[in-house]
Amino acid sequence: MTAAETLFTETGSNLANAEKSQMFGKPCYKINGKAFICFFQECMVFKLADKVHKDALALDGAILFDPSGKGRAMKEWVQVPFAHSTKWKKLAKAALDYVGG
Repeated sequence: MTAAETLFTETGSNLANAEKSQMFGKPCYKINGKAFICFFQECMVFKLADKVHKDALALDGAILFDPSGKGRAMKEWVQVPFAHSTKWKKLAKAALDYVGG
């Protein structure tokens, strides 16, 4: 398991009521049956809104999540590279708050 995968798993496991699952065949965590974070290409992907979404997308290397690679990005989901792993826990909490409401 890579450092990025380990951090993803630790982050998701430490969030209250989050359950490990799959989304597009990739590991994710859900709250109330709704995905809020996933792991893709050594990046953590977050479902975000408003200022947190804008700030995450402004990080160097961050992009809108396009799991198919066919130019159909998921507008609420931001893929954040491991280079910004120090921000992953905070972004995961924001994603949990957004989806878990």
